[in-house]
Amino acid sequence: MNPFLEYIESVQAGVESAKGLSVSGRAEPVRSETKTLLFSPHPDDECIIGLLPLRLMLEAGHEIVNVPVTFGSNVERRAGRMKELEDACAYLGWSNYRETDSLESMEVDEVVRVLERFNPEAIVFPHVEDWNSRHISTHHLLVSALERMGSDFSCLTIESEFWGAMDDPNLMVEGDAESVATLVAATSLHVEEVARNPYHLLLPAWMQDNVRRGSELVGGQGGAAPDFSFATLYRLRRWQSGGFVPVLDGGTPIAAGADALKRVLEKVE
Repeated sequence: MNPFLEYIESVQAGVESAKGLSVSGRAEPVRSETKTLLFSPHPDDECIIGLLPLRLMLEAGHEIVNVPVTFGSNVERRAGRMKELEDACAYLGWSNYRETDSLESMEVDEVVRVLERFNPEAIVFPHVEDWNSRHISTHHLLVSALERMGSDFSCLTIESEFWGAMDDPNLMVEGDAESVATLVAATSLHVEEVARNPYHLLLPAWMQDNVRRGSELVGGQGGAAPDFSFATLYRLRRWQSGGFVPVLDGGTPIAAGADALKRVLEKVE
């Protein structure tokens, strides 16, 4: 008998049993002068790529402000998706910010005003080849807004991936079981979206595959994989003097625990 069959069957059984789970509740939000803005192309992206923002809040005291760039192409679902987004962010202890009550897509002028209002320490947005057209347009939207900021403006840029993998991420951020479970639970609050496709239950598997990829993309070809179970990959740079500048000498794994994250933050200040 194949000794791995029981393992595979346990994975299948775990996904099936989790289909009936639901959560509710709100986390106490962190309020801080140090802010990270997360520009999400669609409601639910903030949860899917939210591991590093979650750790920045819990371990470094950043206030996380989600900035929803769109509410999806289905006009009839936009109000519902806004409510789901509010529930998910409340569960995580994050806030949402839009200048107006409009559910239309953000324009460059509005993004510029958001950057000016918050003067963030860091911004999170998709990388330029993240496959989905809205993810790609969100990247270009942010770059256009950054180019219109004054020469004195500077912030860390954290590019994320989901639909299309990056060729050159430089951060592999570990998630422990509790943080991954928090993101899965928050994603599940996008209720109608996961009803048609329970992708929240496959988020841990995606994070496991990120460990496989990240061990060489971040750690170097032929490198030994770190002892992570779950991870998300990012590209960390700084926007400074009107362009992107590198802040790390090479790929950097960030193990679970506040000390590992703080060492990286001290290095890029």
